Amino acid sequence: MKDSSYQTYCVGGAVRDKLLNLPVQDRDWVVVGATPEQMTAQGYTPVGKDFPVFLHPDTHEEYALARTERKTALGYKGFAVYAAPDVTLEQDLSRRDFTINAIAQAEDGSLIDPYHGMADLQAGILRHVSVAFNEDPVRILRAARFVARFGFAIAPETLQLMQSMVSNGEVDALVPERVWQELARGLMEKNPSRFITTLRDCGALKKILPEVDALFGVPQPPQHHPEIDCGIHTMMALDDTARQNYTLEVRFAALMHDLGKGNTPRDILPRHIGHEKRSVELLRVVCERLRIPGDCRDLGLLVAQYHGDVHRAKQLRADTVVRLFNSCDVWRKPERFNLILEACASDARGRAGHEQDEYPQAVYLLDLLKAAQAVNAGEIALQCEDKNLISDRVKEARVKAVDALMEK
Repeated sequence: MKDSSYQTYCVGGAVRDKLLNLPVQDRDWVVVGATPEQMTAQGYTPVGKDFPVFLHPDTHEEYALARTERKTALGYKGFAVYAAPDVTLEQDLSRRDFTINAIAQAEDGSLIDPYHGMADLQAGILRHVSVAFNEDPVRILRAARFVARFGFAIAPETLQLMQSMVSNGEVDALVPERVWQELARGLMEKNPSRFITTLRDCGALKKILPEVDALFGVPQPPQHHPEIDCGIHTMMALDDTARQNYTLEVRFAALMHDLGKGNTPRDILPRHIGHEKRSVELLRVVCERLRIPGDCRDLGLLVAQYHGDVHRAKQLRADTVVRLFNSCDVWRKPERFNLILEACASDARGRAGHEQDEYPQAVYLLDLLKAAQAVNAGEIALQCEDKNLISDRVKEARVKAVDALMEK
């Protein structure tokens, strides 16, 4: 039986999403007036490391004691937390990031909205609750993610606060793992380009992803719609991956495919090496700096290096196509080649007036791949007297099969 000396409230995203008529994924609760001992006596399991959080004995949802926070150092971990029965609900809500996340619902269904979050929900405004917002740089990434998800506008005073957080170095304290976590979530939102452009608007993109920031303002090549710059094109390609409901790996590859076209200092990567190779080298730097997971890294590198060949597929010779297949390791990972083609298709559609275009190169290359896969490498190996020549004979057979299909 519940102890009547404390009150519980549903808070945060669950309340927000319910008011927006969106599916509620997870519910978080805040407990006012309780001690850790009271919670454990009611059967709750303590799990919080930095502040008192408990799991409900039946639902296993998280219940956190009402708390206040005081900034003690740079970064998102530099806080001293005070959680005690005398902390009020309003005090707890005041430490939250945005007004739309600072609405609580009591057990009787009534709403407590001390910071006017419901008005901001109706107006489509993302507004910080208090100046304490500037104490946690992750909130900049969260702001960008919510803009990408809901299409809200950032309140001018909130954008100004975000800009000051960038200029005073707070963003520099972000750790790679947290940046990637928020970037990955931002890329999976409905309008991922708005995640990137919001970071750019406040100056954070130049700190977090300078290689992407460097694309804006750089003209496209004359044959590639020069009326939009490389940054805008990349955003259009990225949004196409979202419209197609492509995976995170494909979205990441679309974001990173053209890094070599950016205004990277010549002493870092000379211009003469070509933009595809520049893209690959810059992407390696990004992946190392942000500790990008291997599946996203590997697909991104392949798309950066070979998207030009894929686009020109119908102009390639049979041996070049087989070389492309080998480089993409299609024999062991054919499913990844499909992801490469998806990223390339979004790149092709990332231009004004081409959003609905088909991508015939994908069908063409997949047909050629089927022809090459039909070659019986095992049989060739059995018939080859010089085992050192097996690889060459298999390649020759695949080139011949691809060439035969090309001539039809």
